[in-house]
Amino acid sequence: MRRVVPVTPPPLVPADASGLPAGWIDTHCHLDAAEFNPDRDAVVARARAAGVAQIVLPAVEVANFDAVRALAHQHGLAYALGIHPLCVHRAGPEDLGALQAALHTHRDDPRLVAVGEIGLDHFVAEPDRGLQERFYIAQLKLARDAGLPVLLHCRRSADGLLKGLRRIDVAGGIAHAFNGSAQQAAALVERGFALGFGGAMTFERALQIRTLAREVRPDAWVLETDAPDIPPHWLYRTAAQRAAGERARNEPAELPRIATTLAELRGLSLADAATANRHNALRVLPRLAGLPTPA
Repeated sequence: MRRVVPVTPPPLVPADASGLPAGWIDTHCHLDAAEFNPDRDAVVARARAAGVAQIVLPAVEVANFDAVRALAHQHGLAYALGIHPLCVHRAGPEDLGALQAALHTHRDDPRLVAVGEIGLDHFVAEPDRGLQERFYIAQLKLARDAGLPVLLHCRRSADGLLKGLRRIDVAGGIAHAFNGSAQQAAALVERGFALGFGGAMTFERALQIRTLAREVRPDAWVLETDAPDIPPHWLYRTAAQRAAGERARNEPAELPRIATTLAELRGLSLADAATANRHNALRVLPRLAGLPTPA
């Protein structure tokens, strides 16, 4: 029997100074993941009830391009198309061709806001780093040609990502789940990127992430869940607990509670954190500004 920790979300936040709703934006959520198959509509409903006004759904391979696009249109969300570095071993040149074709076909779709999730993962030995790099560089070129920002997977690979960005100039984006050095963070910010902070930031021992969240430039951070992954500390379960049936699934409805950690670190009110997150997300993913806030 699975146990779920009940979470009481913070209250909805008011409109910001521009008069636009200052609801939360989750800049990275894999709503198409199999973990959400039993209750996907309810997951979106809980997010809405928690004040999450917009969610960005990145693809991870060609096989789920149609799924993220369909979910974005069904629920009034946004999406990105790309090939994840941990999926490149299943991809070939034809997949890059499919990505190029999809970016062209949907170039006028306002819900297509970025190329992603792309990047490098140096935490694992496979896929081969050379293969990852080839796909990364090729996708940076496609993003540049499409005039779209990118959502970067950057697990222990910030230097490699920056090397690629110095070669291929793209329209900024988000360094998803960033956990690099202050120097690497500064280099990304100088190139127009925001750093994505989520559940990992809620752990008191995540000192480097929490320091970055506290000290990064005011316009260079955004919030994300990476749901169903990277659960915050109140949802974390050990392998033994998961084997016993306890639930560790993250959801976009957790974003406002995750945001309380960032607000505390930066000395912001929750309403100010929501407004800043919205403005920062719209800065790095400008197409979000053209999307109506779902009812």
